Amino acid sequence: MAKNTGNDFRRGSVTGRTQFQRPDGNYQKRDERTGHFMEVKQSDGPFKGVAKEPDGRDTKNS
Repeated sequence: MAKNTGNDFRRGSVTGRTQFQRPDGNYQKRDERTGHFMEVKQSDGPFKGVAKEPDGRDTKNS
């Protein structure tokens, strides 16, 4: 489980989630277990601590 440190970074990675960049340039999360799309990040840059697709950080369907 990822933990916020309060110093603008996380310890560990978020498990069971991946992210990808949409054609409009925003990043969106996807649940690895169900395949459902989750929130879209409105600010610049990717989500912190979430693996990018395809990454291999998490096991398949973790």
